[in-house]
Amino acid sequence: MAKLAERLDAGLAARLDPVLDTALAENRIVGAVALVAKGGELAYGRAVGLADREAGRAMATDTIFRASSLTKPIVTAAFLSLVEDEIMGLDDPVIRWLPDFQPKFQGEVFTITLRQLLTHTAGLSYGFMQPDGGPYLKLGVSDGMDQPGLGFPEELARITQAGLFFPPGAAWLYSVGLDVLGAAIEAATGKTLGQVVAQRVTSKLGMTDTGFHIADRARLAGAYADGAPPVPMGDKYTVPFAELSGIKFAPDRIFDPGSFPSGGAGAACTAPDFLVFLEAIRTGGRPVVKQATASAMMTNQTGGHLIVTSGPGVGFGFGGAVITDASVAASPLPQGSWLWGGVYGHSWFVDPASDLSYVLMTNTSTEGMSGQLSQDLMVATLG
Repeated sequence: MAKLAERLDAGLAARLDPVLDTALAENRIVGAVALVAKGGELAYGRAVGLADREAGRAMATDTIFRASSLTKPIVTAAFLSLVEDEIMGLDDPVIRWLPDFQPKFQGEVFTITLRQLLTHTAGLSYGFMQPDGGPYLKLGVSDGMDQPGLGFPEELARITQAGLFFPPGAAWLYSVGLDVLGAAIEAATGKTLGQVVAQRVTSKLGMTDTGFHIADRARLAGAYADGAPPVPMGDKYTVPFAELSGIKFAPDRIFDPGSFPSGGAGAACTAPDFLVFLEAIRTGGRPVVKQATASAMMTNQTGGHLIVTSGPGVGFGFGGAVITDASVAASPLPQGSWLWGGVYGHSWFVDPASDLSYVLMTNTSTEGMSGQLSQDLMVATLG
């Protein structure tokens, strides 16, 4: 398990412990792991509740979670290292690597670049970002967490058939872009996405519990949905999301070798592994990427496009959102912070100005991502 040197902060514990205890007492989560690093050292670390309620298994700091969108920044870093090595280019057209991937907008084929896939400006979407009846739902496009056994060829064909929601570059929309990027990475390297991520990111950082398979199933957290108490997801479950179609989960997808490795949502990891990754990017990127690349990841790359999931004052970098104007952002985070989450119940942020990295991983969707717990812990961490 990847580790940071410890210098525990009693003030942080006094603020964060009651927030976690209250979430448990109010049955808003089954279990959680919260970690905070300050100045390159672990300042807070706590595991609470149960990893698997039905089995009576306690949560541990090294519990493995289905990562959902915590996959994105890790795959992003792997891709950007390929860019540094001139194996792929940010502005390569997708068809250089995936010649048949030519979704249309209003009957016209547009050039989509790898940069647009990375920044969610390609004109693609997610099924859960659409109302019932949207083309992704009609055609069975996977969001990377459902449909065990669905492979890349069929997934790409379905996305192509569904078409674009706007011309590439015209707007921002959270999307399966990282899944398409993952397929392009496989085509460019002749390796699986898992092999590329292992070679270029996880092996370099000692992230031994991170990848597109479960390293130790006995340490895997159960999957639960919001409720009082939270509800086990079972083989399939749809979690309500805003007023849209809902987020579709199949928790055992990761065990099916026929499932395409979703670059947007398909990995598993532990909280300590992910914190080590965040710290690597915060401190300059080594040994994964160069300092300029790490800085670019934490810098807005989408101009003035509205980040529809976050609202004004927020842009999108490479792998996560960026607070561009703290005075109008619906977030307590200061300007320059880099952040995102995961629909299985996770949230994270990096505040470069304060040398601070934070990760919350829970087994409860969506409380750990966007519920009261994630918001209260973020405020408590900032002090």
